[in-house]
Amino acid sequence: MSFAGNRLSAVMWLTSVLMLAMLQSCAMPAAPAISASALPSADIFVQANRITWGATPSTVERLQAKGINAYLASQLLPDTAAVLPAEVQAQIDGMTITQRPLLDLVQDMEQRRKDADAITDDDAKKAAQQTYQAEMNRLAREAAKRHLLRALYSPQQVQEEMTWFWLNHFNVHQGKSNLRAMVGDYENVAIRPHALGKFRDLLGAVVHHPAMLCYLDNEQNALGHINENFARELMELHTLGVDGGYTQHDVQELARVLTGVGINLGSTTPGQRKELQAYYVRRGLFEFNPARHDFGDKVLLGGPIRGRGLDELEAALDRLARSPATARFISKKLATYWLSDEPSRPLLQAMAKTFERSDGDIASTLRVLFTSPEFSNAAQQKFKDPMRFVLSAVRLAYDGKPVLNVGPMLNWINRMGEPLYGHVTPDGYALQSAAWTSSGQLSTRFEVAKAIGSGSAGLFRTEGPQPQERPAFPQLANALYYQSIIKTLGPATRQALDQAVSPQEWNAFLLSSPEMMRR
Repeated sequence: MSFAGNRLSAVMWLTSVLMLAMLQSCAMPAAPAISASALPSADIFVQANRITWGATPSTVERLQAKGINAYLASQLLPDTAAVLPAEVQAQIDGMTITQRPLLDLVQDMEQRRKDADAITDDDAKKAAQQTYQAEMNRLAREAAKRHLLRALYSPQQVQEEMTWFWLNHFNVHQGKSNLRAMVGDYENVAIRPHALGKFRDLLGAVVHHPAMLCYLDNEQNALGHINENFARELMELHTLGVDGGYTQHDVQELARVLTGVGINLGSTTPGQRKELQAYYVRRGLFEFNPARHDFGDKVLLGGPIRGRGLDELEAALDRLARSPATARFISKKLATYWLSDEPSRPLLQAMAKTFERSDGDIASTLRVLFTSPEFSNAAQQKFKDPMRFVLSAVRLAYDGKPVLNVGPMLNWINRMGEPLYGHVTPDGYALQSAAWTSSGQLSTRFEVAKAIGSGSAGLFRTEGPQPQERPAFPQLANALYYQSIIKTLGPATRQALDQAVSPQEWNAFLLSSPEMMRR
């Protein structure tokens, strides 16, 4: 594409080149397999870009020093002693969601809500309700900020990516009820610690968390008043998959198992008949109320579950997590996220086999994917969703320089339709490329690239009444570019970069290029 004479607008250039590149990529031949022990510099950059939230000079250096095999091994076995930069950790430590336990925080917000609703003066009531809503919004925004800070700076990048993956898989929407006060704990306690562990442990943590129980209405599920919402999504979206071989009868039986599993926002426990007292369970906000439970025997997926209270749920989760259908369903979602929209059947079979043999070990299943020839040969094939595009652009532009305000990043991700905790329905955001390739989406991406490439874009300007700003300008025409990135660029992108009239425009063209839209 020539920029001489009547020069096309930047947005038109971006959209046309991106569309052409995507069409061409569908017919691109597979690259030859690359020896993991002797990756050329360009391939080191590409591999770093695929197994992190976005390649940076420092991550490329670490990958070069360790070698791809050792680097992957370290990523799949996270170091619990790994730390964030001190300035970043200080931001997280100062958050309310870090300082206050979930029980205390949610009960406090519930009392604020009740107090506001009890005010009789209309103006005072409205003001109190607005204050309550503002605080709830602030708590949810804290959770999103913490998520982005960890994604940007954690040395355990695969763990952070899998935290996002599982948040999307076990989706909850922050807009429902009081979930804005819960999403930070849901991510930090139910999801993140288990992101690379055993799927059964992850599933159990999610099922017992009040955020999921509230989102899918299981606190309304009781003997004589069955609510099937959670049971249905637990099988269709969380474990077996829509083609997992379960029936409507299985949904009904699982809903019976889940009766009495709910939330207690108060400080007191409900009274129980003497014969039920031993079955009562209260852990934080989680409550199993045997007075609301169906103690009859059940038959789930062809096998019996004897009525015995909360232990029924553990038996049901064991059965769901260890089903071959779950192994197939989870393996396909992992491969779709990390590799391509249509992963091959042999690869999926190998992953599912490992998932079953390892009792649902997530890291072992990912290892099969990451070390497969198919993964080595599919570089720069998967189109980035908005989250990955924004994170990879900021990471490349500023490497380890701690941002002071991730607010602009949250706004960009929201504009592109993928806000954290913002998907209304339980299926989560689409993993397929087609969901993110509209012309409007691509135009917005150019605007984001331009903002990042032109300066700090507000990332280094503190929030508050007396903001402070640090000077920051991305130097993308650096050693990494000339040693590695340039070798990954096609002729159209190189020509466009040659025609850039300023460093700012050059940065914008690079960050919005077709190659930077793929991982």
